Formats: sequence, structure tokens, C-alpha cells
Amino acid sequence: MLKLYISGYLNRIQSSRRLEKETHRNVELMWLLERLQPDFKTIADFRKDNGKGIKNTCVRFVQLCREMNMFTDAVVAIDGSKFKAVNNKQKTYTPKKARDLIERFEASIAHYLSVLADKDKQETSDEDVTVMQEKIAWMKKRLAELADLEIRVNAHPDKQLSLTDPDSRLMKTSGMMLKVCYNVQSAVDTTHHLIISHEVTQTSDRGQLHLVASKVQEALQTTDITFMADNGYYSREDIKNVLDTGSEILVPKGDTSGSAKAGIFNKSLFKYNKEKDEYTCPACNILPYRRDAMDKGFKLRIYADHFACRDCTIRSKCTRSSYEPRKMRRWMHEDVIDDMHQRLKNTRNTSLIRKQTVEHPFGTIKMWMGATHYLTKRLKNVSTETNLHVLAFNLKRMMTIKGTVQLRHAITQ
Repeated sequence: MLKLYISGYLNRIQSSRRLEKETHRNVELMWLLERLQPDFKTIADFRKDNGKGIKNTCVRFVQLCREMNMFTDAVVAIDGSKFKAVNNKQKTYTPKKARDLIERFEASIAHYLSVLADKDKQETSDEDVTVMQEKIAWMKKRLAELADLEIRVNAHPDKQLSLTDPDSRLMKTSGMMLKVCYNVQSAVDTTHHLIISHEVTQTSDRGQLHLVASKVQEALQTTDITFMADNGYYSREDIKNVLDTGSEILVPKGDTSGSAKAGIFNKSLFKYNKEKDEYTCPACNILPYRRDAMDKGFKLRIYADHFACRDCTIRSKCTRSSYEPRKMRRWMHEDVIDDMHQRLKNTRNTSLIRKQTVEHPFGTIKMWMGATHYLTKRLKNVSTETNLHVLAFNLKRMMTIKGTVQLRHAITQ
């Protein structure tokens, strides 16, 4: 059965019904399965019931690649991509969507009741009145369903409710469009474009960096690795955690500050002097260290100068407060982040290398999947389907790099 699935995924045949047909007409599969012809239910049940074994096969193949010295450079690009789930956007509800639909149905019911009252005053056929009463009854029934959905979606931890696939989530994709997806995290070797590690998640990229990096370190059995990721993964805590393991990491920082929209100076215009432990503001005033503070679990150092801000001629461009000075808040481990940014500046083409590396597997697998992407529902089954795609992709890459004879010899050892 595993041979059947690997052959099917290598040849862009993922459906259990299509695989059943292939066992009856494909000569290669007849030879591979020794003329066994399982029905589609048996094929589908194997994928559903053997997720752990399929995952172990995928992990074992990565170990085989490591034993064949495919990851000697140990430079890894990390990225996430949204894969469409088996769930229509119309079947996904948020608190706002549920409330809007309830208000729309309430307005429609009120309108029909008003029209029905007017018809009672006129000579109207019983047929027209019956049709309108049936519409009102249907809308009241639908209104009760929406009220129940509103309660359920408000009680959900993510404030989302997908009816077809409950584990899928509404996420922003390219072009800021919202689609019902899973976010697949992958770590790809920059030399051979092999997928070292992957994980199906239900959240955005932020907060996933340390998780993915630790899985790569486990797969390669080393921490002497350089990781590259885009600014969607930027998290000071995640970056420090990865650096503490002994690995190198390069992640650019996106500007998420709202200072420009507020019409005041951006934090980037305040220059930090590491030796003197002080900031210099755009007006060339010195902001010395004042005190420590805690914010969302982070220990911060506060820099400010009340007198300099009070007498500053460009104060209106620096703060909107009439009495508080402009304060600089610096994380106690910010030096580690600054050193990483300096290494990133000294390393050329990291963004280009990352894109060329990690986008290749995503594009290939999505082309194999077709427009519908996932065929299964729920996180467990979707993860198994992803494992089969990754296994097929890595197998095809190794056949291209090493050739079938050498790869077969390595597998049989």
C-alpha cells in the first residue's frame, strides 16, 4: 500500500478512487503490487489509519539523505505557505460575519411581515400569502441556526468556525486575500533543495521559527546550522532561543511601527550607543538609561530625558504627549538582535537565496496537488497527506541528483 501511494504521489495521482483505477490499467502498478487490486476504501483507509508510519517513513528518508552527506553545508531556508483546505469560505464564520447575517435576516423578516400585513388589508390570493409565510418560516429557522453559530464562534479560541473542516483556518494569502487554509512550515536545504523538516500549522508564521529550527537540528543531529527566514518570522524571543542553541540565524526586521502614520519620528531615527548605553534623538539630544520595566513578559530598559524633551524645538514631531517625554524602550537582550542585523547586512543576497530555495518545493507540490490542493479533512489527515507529498518530492529530487541506481543501493544497505 505504501508503494502504491508513493507511486501515485510521484505521478500526481492522490485520489484513492483514481489509484484504484490505476491498479486495473497501469502496467507499472500491476508489476509493483504483484497484481493486487485493492478497492478505493481500502486505499483511503490505509492513508487514514497509518499516519504515524507514513510520517516515520518521511523522517527516515531525510535521515538516509543525511547519511549520504546531502546536508554538509547546513544552510537552511525556512518559510510557510498557505495550502487550501476542503472548506469553502462561505462555510467559515467569524463573530462579525455571524452578527451581520443575523441582522440581515432580522431585517428581511421584518420586511416580509410588513408586506404581509399590507396584503391582509388588500384582496390577495391565499397562494401569495402562503408563499410569503413559508419564506418567513424558513428565515426564522435559519435565524435560529445563525444564533447558535454565533454562540459557537464566540466560544471558539480562535474566534473562527469552519463547518466542513473544523481544523482549517481563515488566513491571509498573497494579495491580502482571505482563504480557508492550512499554513505549512518547511525548512529546505539551500544546496540541493531537499525538504529537511515540515509541519502543518493553523496559525501565521510568527512564533514558528524556534519550533521549525529545533526540528531541523533534530533531523540533522547538529546545531552547526545557518537559518534564513523572512520578516514574517521576526520574533526577538524566537531569534534568541535559536541563537542560544548554537545555530546562526538571519531574519530581517519589518517596520511595524505606527509612528509614521501618527506623524512622529520613527524609532529607527534614534541611534543607540552601545559603549555609553544611551540613545541620541533626531534633535541630537542624549537619552540616558532611567529604569527597568516589564511589558508582555519582556524586561525592558527605559531611556528618556525629561528636560531635553521639555525644551526641544521639534517636540511636536517626536511625541503627541503634552507632558510625557519621548521614551525609548530597549529589550535587555537587544544586543543579540543588533549583532544579527549586522551579520545580515554583511551577508549578500540572503533574500534572493531564501526565495530561490524554499519557493521551489512549494511551487512543485502545489502543481502536483492541482487547484483543489488538499483532498482530506482535519489536521491529522492533512498532515499525513503533506507527509506523502514531501516524501514524493524528496524522492524525486534524490533520483535526479544521485540517480536511481545509487539511491536504490543506498536504500537497500
